[in-house]
Order: sequence, then C-alpha cells, then structure tokens
Amino acid sequence: MARKAAQDDPLAPLTLAVGQEELLLDRAVQEVVAAAKASDADTDVRDLTPDQLQPGTLAELTSPSLFAERKVVVVRNAQDLSADTIKDVKAYLGAPAEEITLVLLHAGGAKGKGLLDAARKAGAREVACPKMTKPADRLAFVRGEFRAAGRSATPEACQALVDAVGSDLRELASAVSQLVADVEGTIDEAIVGRYYTGRAEASSFTVADRAVEGRAAEALEALRWSLATGVAPVLITSALAQGVRAIGKLQSARGGRPADLARELGMPPWKIDRVRQQMRGWTPDGVAVALRAVADADAGVKGGGDDPEYALEKAVVTIARAARSRGRA
Repeated sequence: MARKAAQDDPLAPLTLAVGQEELLLDRAVQEVVAAAKASDADTDVRDLTPDQLQPGTLAELTSPSLFAERKVVVVRNAQDLSADTIKDVKAYLGAPAEEITLVLLHAGGAKGKGLLDAARKAGAREVACPKMTKPADRLAFVRGEFRAAGRSATPEACQALVDAVGSDLRELASAVSQLVADVEGTIDEAIVGRYYTGRAEASSFTVADRAVEGRAAEALEALRWSLATGVAPVLITSALAQGVRAIGKLQSARGGRPADLARELGMPPWKIDRVRQQMRGWTPDGVAVALRAVADADAGVKGGGDDPEYALEKAVVTIARAARSRGRA
C-alpha cells in the first residue's frame, strides 16, 4: 500500500482532486506539476483523459526508466475510466513507483466510487475542488485570492467584486489578478466600482445595500457613481424598494432556518442571511418611513419632480436614517 501522504506535499505519490470546479481542478494539477518541475526541470508530464488511458497504459507509463526520470501522470475524469483500467489503477495504488506522482481528478459522487475509496485508503493527498454554488463560497474564494496574492482588500470590495463579476471562478480570479496588478495599497469598494461597473443592476443594488445598512455617505457615493456611469434612476428606485421590502418581510416573518424562511418569503437562503445582517437597526416605523421615501423618489424620477438626482439622494439619506431608528429610540 502507498505510504501515507502529507496533505501539504504536492510530490506525494498520489494526489486525489475531488469535485467539479474546473478552475480548482486545474490548479490542483498545476501545483503538482510546478513542484515536480522545481525538483526536476526535466519532469515528464502526461495529461490523460479516460479514452487515452486504456488497460495496460498505466503500467507502461509507470514502468522503471533507465534514467530514473521524475514523471507526473494526470488522469482526468477518473470516474469515467473503464472497469479494466480501474483495476490497473487500483493495482498501481498498492505499489506506487518511485519518482512518479499520480494525479487523479474525480468528480465525486456515486460513479466510480470504488476508485475514489481505493485512492483514499491508499493514503492519497486529497484536494477538495467543489463546485461553488453559494455566494458565500464565492466571496470566500475572492478573499482567498487576495490573501494568496499578498494583498489587502476590504470586505465591501470583495462583495462588490462578486456582485459585479458573477459566479464564474475564472472570471473572479482574473478580476482579482487585474486589480492586484493595477492598484497599489488596499483595494476598496470604490476601486472595484471603477473597474467593474458594467452591470447596472449590480451597481443599483450596491446603492440599496449601503442605504439599508445605514451607511449614508457610502450609499450617496455609490449613487453618484451609478448615475455618472449611466445607470437609469428607475433601476435605483427599484433596488431601493426591494431592499426595504426585504427588511419588512423578514421583520414580520416567523423565526426559523434560512431555508424555511426562503420558502416562506420567496427569497434565496443567501438573501435571508444578508437581510438579517442588514436589519439590525430597523424598526417597523423605520420601514414605513423608508417605503414612503422610496415611493416619493419613484414619483420624482418618473416625472413628478424637477430633479431626479435630488429625489434619489433624499431617499437614500432617509432610508439610511431609518436603518438606525432603533439606535435613536
């Protein structure tokens, strides 16, 4: 059986990357290859798909070499290997070759579970590569990217980047790389806004989030930036309305788990968590005041007033004050 592998040693005889997040799977491979080439610049790397790894192929690739060269053998989508090839891999796990690192990429789940279990039993160094479906996971990923680059970014900047760029990890990683390369010092929300204002919806919701959190100055700054970059005022009033209504809904709802409240209120669970954080200073009277302010602003931007920008600024300030109504009671 293979010796137990240190989890932080990329040159362990066997690395098992489990999950379906392509960027993380690729990084797991790159880490092993980089470590191998740092140890031996002439390392031979073989990157194989299931159709390329036929019965007997692994034995050929891992047979002793006259030159004792270091080798990395990468097997992608290992859950799709044929039954005969899986037998070969399991046999190899019992007696791994020196100077060879085998990297198995497995989606996890029931398919090919026997191989997954065998690799773990053999002491594989395991790297988790789960699909990141939750906003909180993507936020943690962005924070980790900044830390890995040795840079500081505010929590608001990380959240703004996730809101603006979306769910694709490659795009998020690329965005972090661009900010790190272009900007000196701490990266804040304003910097992210200057780089990633392509989505009007995300920009308008930034205004709403800051307002319902009681952060008037930041909400006004986001508002002015949104208007300067062409965001339609009606999108901003819509976002403000949604933000205040979410506070009101959660205030009147019965307590419970985010999943239960999500079903009751028609919100995703991550939204429940965010609104819970935002509603700390709110009272029912404050919600009523804020809703009236939104209604006035909506009328103002739709022709009921002379200055739509002023109407929005007034609403933002009123909402931010209402968010702190409990503290003033």
